[in-house]
Amino acid sequence: MKQLMAANWKMYKTAGEAREVADELVKLVGEVPEGREVLVIPPFTALYAVAGAMNHGTGFHLGAQNFYPEAEGAFTGEISPAMLRDACCSYALAGHSERRHVMGEDDAFIGRKVAYGLEQGLRMILCVGELLEERKAGRVEEVLRSQLEKGLSGVPQDVPAEDIVVAYEPVWAIGTGEVAGPDEIVHAHAFVRSVLVDLFGEKGHEIRIQYGGSVKPANCSEIIALDNVDGVLVGGASLQAESFSQIVKA
Repeated sequence: MKQLMAANWKMYKTAGEAREVADELVKLVGEVPEGREVLVIPPFTALYAVAGAMNHGTGFHLGAQNFYPEAEGAFTGEISPAMLRDACCSYALAGHSERRHVMGEDDAFIGRKVAYGLEQGLRMILCVGELLEERKAGRVEEVLRSQLEKGLSGVPQDVPAEDIVVAYEPVWAIGTGEVAGPDEIVHAHAFVRSVLVDLFGEKGHEIRIQYGGSVKPANCSEIIALDNVDGVLVGGASLQAESFSQIVKA
């Protein structure tokens, strides 16, 4: 099982800026450490630019931040999995907290995305995580189970384990500078693992679980060494090649 070190650039960078950072990232990382994959998830307008840069490295993959779960049609402003694959994407996100809590996407729609993306040949990263008020109310496990069961409800049992990734991102730690403590991360990831085993049997042990939420070069080594942490999903610290390259090699 390779650890997945992923950079989510959100709504930052023009195509030119993205190409510059991607070129620098490939040079700084050099040979991707054994047992790891590097995934860059830029805005749609920068996909081709980043793909061109990553052609010069091995172990690098391109992903998309979003898509609409239909092949084509009158869906103004949307993009399809086929378009993403044409732009060299092999991964896509679904259920990121900003899609849930800013854009209003519910669990059922996120589940449609996960199932359709897999059907269309993308590896899917399902993001799950609780709000601060849900944690304070002792509802972490309830929220995670619901998001996982609904988000993966349409996934067939014979899907390859490497095609599914779960990213645990406590919403209160995303972009805030706050990081879940080691005990909180271990508990959440162990619970996610138990739900994955409930849903997929022994294959659930092989599905990667990432941690996301204010990951930085200074804390990545500690986080990545914890039980059931199979990679990281990085926001702000991935926007500069220098800092993200340190995370990749942590």
